[in-house]
Amino acid sequence: MAQLETPVTQQRRLRAELKRAREQSGMTQKEVAEALDWSPSKVIRIETGAVIISTSDLMALLPHYGITDRKRIDALVDVARASRKQAWWDDYRQYYDQQFLTFLGYEASTIRMRTFQALLVPGLLQTKAYADAILRAYTDDEDEIARDVQVRSKRKQILEAKSGPELYYVLDEAVLQRWVGGPEVMREQLLYLEELDKLPNMSIQVVPFTAGAHPGMRGAFTVFEFPFESQDFALLLEHPDGDVLIQNNPEVASTYVETFFELEAIAAPKGEISTIIRPILEKLPGGAPAPAAKTG
Repeated sequence: MAQLETPVTQQRRLRAELKRAREQSGMTQKEVAEALDWSPSKVIRIETGAVIISTSDLMALLPHYGITDRKRIDALVDVARASRKQAWWDDYRQYYDQQFLTFLGYEASTIRMRTFQALLVPGLLQTKAYADAILRAYTDDEDEIARDVQVRSKRKQILEAKSGPELYYVLDEAVLQRWVGGPEVMREQLLYLEELDKLPNMSIQVVPFTAGAHPGMRGAFTVFEFPFESQDFALLLEHPDGDVLIQNNPEVASTYVETFFELEAIAAPKGEISTIIRPILEKLPGGAPAPAAKTG
């Protein structure tokens, strides 16, 4: 599945190209730094994506990697310029910290995302009413609530993209059983999950209560996957005292990919979310609406 073009994708593509070119040249990061009179940390930050390389620094770097072909140079310069363009989340810099903005960039740029959630419906899958109810549990600032709901809405652009990412979700049954916002809000949310599960790039599985204790009980997490390097992952860990975004540790991220596979194995199979949702809907006041008629 194609990846959405964002400044984040361009930056990751460029950092992968530069790291590969340096390794092919046989130079170490220290040798590159010495040749350009840079600090070694500058080269490291460029290769890890901690900084966005300027066009002038890129032009100084490429000859040391033996890159002299004009077309390749122009292509890399174009990527560098694209990586510095503004994205929609840049409009919110005054309201959110850099970690959350980076998270938004990764979410909008991933080719494959795997999320486990034990407490609430993940942001991308929330209805507007459910999101509003969640936010009101955290704050009574109306401006903040409206802004956060707006951001959630903009995040959903990847659900509508023709070449959007593959999205895999595993939810604990507790997520579906909790009446966030009351029975009517929850009814709408559950029906929305049923519809989302029909999308060709979407998988929503549920770990039933009958599965007992499982690895996901350690906490919610999301693994973002990118195409430019082997095991090119980023990882978000959700904690009560603040989320942690791990950007350049593929070993740690890989362990969470394995955990996700374990959770998929004990969850109800893909396409069977209704077998869990329908009994829950029956318990809500008013009961469950009839399933949508199949077409085709």
